[in-house]
Amino acid sequence: MNVLFSGRLVTELKEQLKNNFPKVNFTFTENISEAKKYAKDADVLATYGGELDHEVIEIATNLKWVMVLSAGVDPLPTDLINERNILVTNVRGIHKTSMSEYAISMLLQVVRKEKEQIQLEKDKEWGKRKLKVDEITGKTMLVLGTGAIGQEVARLAKAFRMITYGVSRSGRDVEFFDKCFKISALEQILPKADYVVGVLPSTKETKQLFTYEHFQLMKNDAIFLNMGRGDLVTSEDVIKAVRNDEIAHAILDVFEEEPLPKDHPLWTEKHVTVTPHISGVSPYYEQRAIKIFQHNLEVFLTKKGEYVNKVDMNRGY
Repeated sequence: MNVLFSGRLVTELKEQLKNNFPKVNFTFTENISEAKKYAKDADVLATYGGELDHEVIEIATNLKWVMVLSAGVDPLPTDLINERNILVTNVRGIHKTSMSEYAISMLLQVVRKEKEQIQLEKDKEWGKRKLKVDEITGKTMLVLGTGAIGQEVARLAKAFRMITYGVSRSGRDVEFFDKCFKISALEQILPKADYVVGVLPSTKETKQLFTYEHFQLMKNDAIFLNMGRGDLVTSEDVIKAVRNDEIAHAILDVFEEEPLPKDHPLWTEKHVTVTPHISGVSPYYEQRAIKIFQHNLEVFLTKKGEYVNKVDMNRGY
């Protein structure tokens, strides 16, 4: 059994894998270009997914399983994977702690005017009466996406006694949400929300799902935060919404084009906060990812149990 890793992995975790699966031949590489040299003999490919293309799949004639060490599978060559019936799993859910903390922290920094507070500190100005701050306690949050990340965002929101609504494909009720709705009901709920948080995956149904017309339905003092996928909404619609005072502020961690070009107007828009796709960053990322991988590898080898996060490539998650 040959398992090929494409992407950085700390020595401690490499040794852990070797010790836990002594009969498996592990090959560790730093990137997909290096991995191509060993792909022909790989039964399993563990990769971060972004660079995986048709060429790699075609070289890996023995490939039976792709373990994506990230949540998004949209860059993968779906047609070839489906044609060869290759199993795909990912690490969906391991970002829930870091991303939910990001969401609450960013909402607080906008509501409490923290960027302005820092500037006053730099200017050595005692300007407490200049800033009109607010509170997030008791407000209403609408989360687009009610999976592991969305649930954790809602759970933390409950610590601030927020009313929490969720929107998903199924609309089924999920813990920590007061009520959940299907995506088709989005227009009805938007006017109630003080904060809208996007954590949806990138699928055919979600690409540019959120439009300028949706911003028009929101409260003028509402905040929009997107940390799911950059193709949920266009930059043009976000800019138009804040300039026309349809919403008070937008917080964006993901974009249609990444890295965001230095001359992009989002960087200088007063009522937009830009972060460089960092909501999922955590010192515990690899550790959590490998825990899922080891469970799935045990299932793969023994044919006993169920895979964690088996992906339906046609649905995109």
